[in-house]
Amino acid sequence: MRDFKVVVFGGNGFIGSHLIAQLAGEGARVIVPTRRPERAGHLTMLPGVQVVAAHIGRDDLVPMLQGASAAINLVGVLHSRRGTPYGPEFKHAHVDIPRRIVAACAAAGVPRYLHMSALGADIDGPSMYQRSKADGEVAARAEPAVAATIFRPSVVFGPGDNFLNMFAKMQQFLPLVPLACADAEFQPIYVGDVARAFVNALHDPKTRQQVFALGGPAIYTLAELVRLAGRFSHHPRPVIGLPAALGRLQARLFELLPGEPLMSRDNLDSMQNDNVIDPAIQALTATTLGIKLTALEAVAPGYLSPHDRFDDFRARAGR
Repeated sequence: MRDFKVVVFGGNGFIGSHLIAQLAGEGARVIVPTRRPERAGHLTMLPGVQVVAAHIGRDDLVPMLQGASAAINLVGVLHSRRGTPYGPEFKHAHVDIPRRIVAACAAAGVPRYLHMSALGADIDGPSMYQRSKADGEVAARAEPAVAATIFRPSVVFGPGDNFLNMFAKMQQFLPLVPLACADAEFQPIYVGDVARAFVNALHDPKTRQQVFALGGPAIYTLAELVRLAGRFSHHPRPVIGLPAALGRLQARLFELLPGEPLMSRDNLDSMQNDNVIDPAIQALTATTLGIKLTALEAVAPGYLSPHDRFDDFRARAGR
């Protein structure tokens, strides 16, 4: 990927950090626009990576896209104020932003656009999140001159995630975990595999105009994932499944607390449909994208265990 310029929007987040590390490792030149460059200092240490101050929702994106071979959009939010058919934060992040990026790609002559959607994206889905993600896919295909590749991952895990880490931290302080939608099913995929899927798609012209559902090698209920997070972090707690009405009340209370809610009513709506893919499709997708799926049990203990985190710190400190 020498002399290959990629502009990564939303690149200073969890998935973006892993993806940009892989792109930089292959010699790509990577531009990362962000409103808060001070939060992307870890990226500037990578070879060929340039962090630029930009407001993606307002600034002219064409100049930074000039000469690029591809644009990647990872911008996304998990929560929004309620609205019809979805809230304003979802509309801005999942629909308006990709529409702006793709239009700028067309104006700048960028031929490829890789778009992060979500497994379960559905214009008639039960949640605002799913409906906005579906409309975002429509926006991603709005410019015929720009070949879009769309990825729909299940929940993504790995060092720095806000999923297993959240449940591990909860069990550090709580005597038990009351859990809504405990039987909802997920197919977690390792962040390194997601990043590799994006990088390999850039190499392969056959992935143009394709949609790829991404899931890991195993399916778990939400309760099983919470228990694993507790066990791997050495703070296992009892997990108590809540009836639907109590779960919805719990989510409503979380929404009223300051900061980002641990769970929202819209999250519960998303979990009305299991977040899994057909095993045959999963195997075909992994083969097409050239990725070998990583088991959760092979990675999660290493970043959830407090002992392993301390040992890793000591190793990096040379002690």
